[in-house]
Amino acid sequence: MLRPAAALACALALVGCSSLSNMMPWSGPSRPKPAELGPNVPVLGVRQAWTAQIGDTQGLALDARVIGNTVVLASASGEVAAIDARTGGDVWRARLGVPLASGVGSDGRWSAVGAKSSEIIVLEGGREIWRKHLPAQAYTAPLVAGERIFVLAADRSVSAFDAATGRMLWRQQRPGEPLILRQGGVLMAVGDTLVAGLSGRLVGFNPDNGSVRWEAPLASPRGTNDVERLVEIVGRTSRVGDSVCARAYQASVGCIDAARGSVAWTQAASGGEGIDGDEQMLFGTEGNGTVLAWKRADGSRAWSSNRLQWRKLTAPLLLGRSVVVGDDTGLVHLLSREDASPLNRLATDGSPIAAAPVAVGDTLVVVTRKGGVYGFRPE
Repeated sequence: MLRPAAALACALALVGCSSLSNMMPWSGPSRPKPAELGPNVPVLGVRQAWTAQIGDTQGLALDARVIGNTVVLASASGEVAAIDARTGGDVWRARLGVPLASGVGSDGRWSAVGAKSSEIIVLEGGREIWRKHLPAQAYTAPLVAGERIFVLAADRSVSAFDAATGRMLWRQQRPGEPLILRQGGVLMAVGDTLVAGLSGRLVGFNPDNGSVRWEAPLASPRGTNDVERLVEIVGRTSRVGDSVCARAYQASVGCIDAARGSVAWTQAASGGEGIDGDEQMLFGTEGNGTVLAWKRADGSRAWSSNRLQWRKLTAPLLLGRSVVVGDDTGLVHLLSREDASPLNRLATDGSPIAAAPVAVGDTLVVVTRKGGVYGFRPE
C-alpha cells in the first residue's frame, strides 16, 4: 500500500526534451501597470511571529513541504532545512554542495530533492544517505511515501526508489510534447495509487510496479508550434477524498475521480499556477492577476476579482475564511473566500513570494526569492 505523504512547481537542454521557464503572457517591458491597492485596512488581525533564512531561491522550483509542525525548504544553492513553524528555529539543516532544481519532498524521516546535475539526493534526519543519477532534471519535488521515493523527471519519466538504500524499483517513460515547464508539477498519493501529471493528463500508476491504471485528460495540445502546444499539469492541487482538482498550464482547470480515473469536469482557464480549495469551492489565479473561484461540484464560476490585476501571483492557499496569495513585490494578500474583498495585506522583504503559501498548525508560512522565511499568526 502506498501511504500518502503528510499534508497541511529560455531553453535548457535536457535528455530528449527542452524546458520552458514559467513566463506569464505579460512578462517583459510591456507589462501593464499593476492595479492600485489602496490603503490596507486589516479586517483580520495578523502579526509576524518570526523570520528565518533559507538562502536565495531564484531559479528553483520551490515547494514548501509541511510535516506536522515542521516546514521543509531548500535554496537554489543546495541548502535544505527543516524549520519548526512554532518558533522559526531549525530542526535540522544540511548543505548539499550542488545547485538544486526542485523543492523538497519529505515524510518526516526521509527527505528528497532534485539537483541541477540530474541527481536525486536523499537525506535521513538531515544527513545525506544516497544520490542517484536521473535521466533528466526533476523540477517537481519528489514524493516520499511507503518507504519509497517517487520522482517525476523532465523527460516525463516516473521512477521509484527504495528510500533506505536508493535501489531503483522501477521506471516508466511516457511520451509527450518536446517542451516542458521549468516548474513544479503534480506527483501525489491518492489511496493506493500514485498520481502524476504528464503533459495535459493526470495518470494513475500502480506504485509497486509502475503499471498504468488510468489516464484522465484535463487538456490536449493545440496550436502549430511547440510553444503553443505546451500543456502541463502544474502544482498545487486540491484533493478531497478521491476528488483531485488541478490546473493545466494556460489551458484549463478541472477535477477527476481518482478512484475511477474519470474526468468530472474541465473549464477553460489561462493561469500558470496551481489551485486550492475544499469540498465546496476551488480558487486560482490567472496570468493577468485575476483571482477566480469555481464551484467544485461542476466547475461553474462563483466569482472573479481584478483587485490584484497585473500582479504576478502565486498559487493560492485556502485558510479558514481567507484565500491567501503572494505577489512579485513581496506582499501577501488575504482575501475573503466569499467575494475576494481584502481582509489584510502583509509585507515581507520586497522580493517576489517564491512559492504558494502554506499553513503549519496556526502559522502561515511564506518564502521569498531572497530566501526570507516568514511566519505569521492571527492576533
